[in-house]
Amino acid sequence: MGTFAVNNFGDTRSGGLAGPMGLFIIVLLSIATVLLIRNMNKRVRRLPDSFPDVRQTQREAEIARLNAALERSGDGTVADRVEADRSTTVDPGADGEVKAVTTERDGGSADGDPRRV
Repeated sequence: MGTFAVNNFGDTRSGGLAGPMGLFIIVLLSIATVLLIRNMNKRVRRLPDSFPDVRQTQREAEIARLNAALERSGDGTVADRVEADRSTTVDPGADGEVKAVTTERDGGSADGDPRRV
């Protein structure tokens, strides 16, 4: 009847490594964090102050393309060429594709598949 209360809480082993190993891990993680912060600061400093606006860049490219087209066209303007293209006649051969004219006389499909019309 000699042991009523036994202290089994805490470290009961002799020569435990939990304290020193925990300290080593904390120091190692702290060093890694400091190195990562320094690296990210260097990368952020290399970034430009502002990035170009994508829409503005697209607008400038479109203006440059249109100016080049105007210079190539000579004395006619781009609008004159567009209107001239619209007023041209359509090739009668292309009209057959739109109306689904087949190549066979029996009314089959153009590729010869009798299941499709």
